Parts: sequence; structure tokens; C-alpha cells
Amino acid sequence: MGEASTKLRALAIMLAGVLAAGSAHAQNQPDRTIEQFKCKDVMREPDQNRAVAIAFLHGYLLGKSGDSKFNVDVLEKQTDAFIEQCLDNPQTKAEDVMLKLKN
Repeated sequence: MGEASTKLRALAIMLAGVLAAGSAHAQNQPDRTIEQFKCKDVMREPDQNRAVAIAFLHGYLLGKSGDSKFNVDVLEKQTDAFIEQCLDNPQTKAEDVMLKLKN
């Protein structure tokens, strides 16, 4: 898969995360919450699933912020830093790690 195709796929997944963030408020009793996931949960996923989980987290936080602009290069750097920090701190909530990287 080419770099442009990979970036487009990541963009589509992030946009799905943005939509899911908006619809999450409409659900009365969600089965799972973002806050439940620790770094170890994300890092234990197989490569493809881990990439989807991280992209979803990017999209979720973008939607939660109310912003709609993003930079793919910045997201890639944040993803690399997220992985490193999660490997070093597996008990930390994944959302908290990503939030710190975005601030």
C-alpha cells in the first residue's frame, strides 16, 4: 500500500472517529468508553488493529475539541510519540497520553 493510500485510509478512519465522538453523546448506555482503555490495551492489539485504535483516538479527540483541521505529518509524529510513551507507561490511560501530546 502506498504512502498516499495509507494517509487516505488514516484520514477516513479519523473522520469515522469524529463522527463516532458526536454520536457517542446520543447513546444512553454505551458498552465501552474511551476512558476504559489503557496504553497496554492499545499496544497489545495486532498491528492493523493498533493503527485503527490510534487513528480512532486521534479522530475522537479532534471531534471532542470541536476543531476540524489537522496536519497528517503532525499526526504521524504524535502517533510515534504515543507509541513510545505507551510502551514506557502501559498503565496510563491512552486518552491521557494522546491529550498531552496534542497540547
